[in-house]
Amino acid sequence: MEWGLFNFEVINLNETLYILNDIENNLDPKILNQLRDLVYQKSGIKLDSSKESLIRARIGKRMRSLGIYSYEDYLKKVIDDKSEDEVVHLLDVISTNVTSFFRGMDHFGILSNLIKDWVSSGQKSFKIWSSACSSGEEPYSIAMTVLNSIESSITCKILATDISTKVLQKAQDGIYEQDKVEQIPKIMKDKYLEIVNGSEKMLYQVKPCLKQMITFKRLNLSEIPFPMRGPIDVVFCRNVMIYFDAKTRQNLVSEIHRLLKPNGYLFIGHAESLIGTSVGFKIVRPSIYVKE
Repeated sequence: MEWGLFNFEVINLNETLYILNDIENNLDPKILNQLRDLVYQKSGIKLDSSKESLIRARIGKRMRSLGIYSYEDYLKKVIDDKSEDEVVHLLDVISTNVTSFFRGMDHFGILSNLIKDWVSSGQKSFKIWSSACSSGEEPYSIAMTVLNSIESSITCKILATDISTKVLQKAQDGIYEQDKVEQIPKIMKDKYLEIVNGSEKMLYQVKPCLKQMITFKRLNLSEIPFPMRGPIDVVFCRNVMIYFDAKTRQNLVSEIHRLLKPNGYLFIGHAESLIGTSVGFKIVRPSIYVKE
């Protein structure tokens, strides 16, 4: 019998469960360390020993979809894949993509005030970077905030990046279930989203006026220097540095500093700080920094 074929006509339920459990449990420490090193090399994400169960579950799910039932065989597939397509899939399943519209609402209020102040001083165009945009809720929240803060004669370009191709596709589609849009203020939801017709579920799609402001691109935040050009007015880099070690955080913050304009703003996660990074930022309040 060839287990790789996973033939349900000849494998009974007990045997199937045994195989699935065996994937979860049969992870040699040496292979585990190689997988962790590979993830770090390709993404800068540091998976410590506390993440072992996460690695087992998420990589195991990917292995089952490929019909692979040995972590060693899966590691070999990743390493041997010269196109690095499987590396992308590996990072897709490892990446944690927890987000919501207007997450950290105070940041968007401050962004609105910044835009208004800069417009009043004569600025006519803006560049904003959402550096770990996940499935798009953050950059669309930024776009709604900007449109609600400026006149039609002002332009704003938003770059939205993530390492995961899977979430970037969802972000580009811009379609969300009803429970996902509940945090959007009603006036904005009515103005910038529309109900998708012909669906069994209540779905909302962002309107073209938001989509045309945003460019979605895959970007690995551990690969310095970044290909885009500054100066950038505002960078959102929230809830991502917690997955990096000190060296990767330092490199990332230094690169953001290089790309920001003088007096440009950096927003990070409320549970994060720049303590330990030696770059020229001044704290405005916890999680908000300005380039000196």
